[in-house]
Amino acid sequence: MDRTKIKQLAKDLRREIIESSYRTGKVGIHFGSALSLSDYIAVLYGGAMNVNPANPTKENRDRFVLSKGHAYTVLYSVLALRGFFSLEEYHDNFMTDGGLYPAHPIKQLEKGIECSTGSLGMGISFAVGKALNAKKKSLDYTTYVAMGDGECNEGSTFEAFVSAVQFGLDNLVVFIDHNRYQQDGTTIAVMNIPFYNTLSALGCNVMDINGNDVDQIIDALENRPRNGRPLIIIGNTIKGKGISFMENNNSWHHASLSEEQYNQAIDELK
Repeated sequence: MDRTKIKQLAKDLRREIIESSYRTGKVGIHFGSALSLSDYIAVLYGGAMNVNPANPTKENRDRFVLSKGHAYTVLYSVLALRGFFSLEEYHDNFMTDGGLYPAHPIKQLEKGIECSTGSLGMGISFAVGKALNAKKKSLDYTTYVAMGDGECNEGSTFEAFVSAVQFGLDNLVVFIDHNRYQQDGTTIAVMNIPFYNTLSALGCNVMDINGNDVDQIIDALENRPRNGRPLIIIGNTIKGKGISFMENNNSWHHASLSEEQYNQAIDELK
């Protein structure tokens, strides 16, 4: 993987998140979650995943599931930047009445969107099914997942982890976007889950990294064990990463940009 190009993609991705969101006018957007996840998404679509916009439905493609569907802008933006659809089409259809790219992804395989997500806790279960499908059919694709730390409050997430261990799904890679905030406050205040110890006890391979460091993300994926167990990457991230007034500011979980804020954000991403 070309680390320099991936780091540039992460910056371009953050810029596109701001650009496309500002174009919607005063529509509220989930900025914080999309920005904290941008580095991981840049690594996946910058070279880690076997996907091809010219053949988005090939059977042996890698799958990506955005379990935290409220980070939709990061998925739409990277798909547009990587050529699954044009930026013009994206901008014309993003958050519009009857548009193709609403608030939360809807399944559109021909556009690189593997499943509809939004109800937290469901995406990881869908991903377990996709990984199990590969095992049953002797296909060698990997299923990658991005989920939120607050999302892990849902009991179904841990049922999915247990299933992944039970079925030996070492073709499943889960990234927990551990930015330590959720809609109602900090994860420590709402439900403090000791991710590393809990997931290790369930039998998962677990790595704890800086989730906003492209090099650490690449190293984690390149050193992924294939020992019959799923890999869970706890990505310690900063909510709103890359925009100074959004970083660790939970009021940007869902908000809209003023012209002044837009200009400042774009300035900081140059």
